[in-house]
Amino acid sequence: MASITASVVLLRWSLVSAGLMFLASTLNIQLRKSDLAGLAVMSNCLGIAAACWFATGLLGITLVDIAAVWGNIKSVMIETMNQMPPEWPMVLA
Repeated sequence: MASITASVVLLRWSLVSAGLMFLASTLNIQLRKSDLAGLAVMSNCLGIAAACWFATGLLGITLVDIAAVWGNIKSVMIETMNQMPPEWPMVLA
């Protein structure tokens, strides 16, 4: 019984995000049938956000991990830009 309880507790956010994906998809279909394209786009964005939340939850990615990756990308881009020639990307003929 404890293992079932533990699995439900650990999976609750995945279940919520999966439910949000389903509701956003259903809402998107209904809004497109009703010619409400703006609201359909908003529900589509909600579905994409829920899908990203679901994927990051399954992979175990947290906000701390995302911040660390962003910091690494920033440092690599700064280092790359520091090694570029001063006239790049414009070449004077």
